Amino acid sequence: MDSFVLLIVIALVVSGINAQQQRQRIALLGRALKPYQVEQLMASLIEGYLRAMGEQDAERRAQVLGLQQASEVQLSEQFERLVADFRRTPAAQARVSRLPISLPFVPRLFPAACFDMRALLAIHGEGIARAARNDLQLNARDRAFMMTAELLLMQHSCHWFCKSFSVASARVLARHQTHYAQIVESVSPQTRRAYLALVAPGRKSTP
Repeated sequence: MDSFVLLIVIALVVSGINAQQQRQRIALLGRALKPYQVEQLMASLIEGYLRAMGEQDAERRAQVLGLQQASEVQLSEQFERLVADFRRTPAAQARVSRLPISLPFVPRLFPAACFDMRALLAIHGEGIARAARNDLQLNARDRAFMMTAELLLMQHSCHWFCKSFSVASARVLARHQTHYAQIVESVSPQTRRAYLALVAPGRKSTP
């Protein structure tokens, strides 16, 4: 009985420390995002893309997608500034555990088991800018699809930083009915290669 009580106490202490560290990461990312409209622009773009995909008339669909271009450029510019701001975050605070669940002190005690959120945000910034410029010369529909994937993967990374990989994957599935693996496969090849090299070294990327 004493051992059982001790285990409960230990579990409660670990859970409390873990929750406190998660709140600190949420506050850190929140402060970085506060000067910008990244979340609002992202929500507006995804809503616009969905509205366009619902249009049966191809000309009307192209018009709705064309209306999103100004927001795409604005988002890309703001995210570039966010990346520059977040680079000033101390390395120890920018570490993200690769473990599927959140455990306290992993970033501090096992840095080799982590990746750098500063580098990950830079990868997302490049991916968003690439889609906004349409470097791959995609048609409007395919470009909107790829930009959506870039934004959802960036959102997944933010949830991963604040909580854990498992929580991030569950949230993106619940909110967007899209599996994490599908999102990774839908971003540009350049984003996918850089992303996997950072968060999952050794995992092969499809072309």
